[in-house]
Amino acid sequence: MELLDKLNWRYAAKAMNGKKVPQEKIDNIIEAISLSPTSSGLQPFEIIVITNQELKEKIRPVSWNQSVITDCSHLIVFAAWDTYTAERINKMFDLTNTVRGFENEGWENYRKMLLGSYPQKDPEVNFNHAAKQAYIAFSQAIAAAAFEGVDSTPLEGFDPDALDKILGLREKGLRSCVMLPLGYRDDKNDWLVNLTKVRKNKEDLVTLIE
Repeated sequence: MELLDKLNWRYAAKAMNGKKVPQEKIDNIIEAISLSPTSSGLQPFEIIVITNQELKEKIRPVSWNQSVITDCSHLIVFAAWDTYTAERINKMFDLTNTVRGFENEGWENYRKMLLGSYPQKDPEVNFNHAAKQAYIAFSQAIAAAAFEGVDSTPLEGFDPDALDKILGLREKGLRSCVMLPLGYRDDKNDWLVNLTKVRKNKEDLVTLIE
């Protein structure tokens, strides 16, 4: 029940007070991101963790001028691979073999299957797939932040092309897909803080097939 209590406590903070989040809590949230499941274990994304205030000031105008961008403690940008390449796929499969200390025939056959599929697909199709994997980690980061008692603001309201340019992501083969400001709520200036959380009734959410 503790996790559910934390998830009931969390909401999308609309104003933050600038207080710094302890590094230990940030490290735990990043570890939760790292532990997120991804398709074929490829982890086809990177995260950019921003504390530099000058850089946050540059990002705010391309993010609908939302105050949480500059008033948060840490701004996490989730950037997905722009496409799948043989080099990227091989790097993750080689890492798996190194960490586990052996090669598996079935695993190597699976590598060949992916190499014969993903790199040949349209880059936009590949980016959309990679972005979905980033969103899994993004969701896990939100839950981890709540567990740590840290507020967050799921944020898609920004110009991805402009953000990519500010951060130089395209040169790295990355494209931004979502951001997560982390910090602490500003109770006095956040219109959403005291409003009741609203969710669908279970009857409207769940279909049980027995």
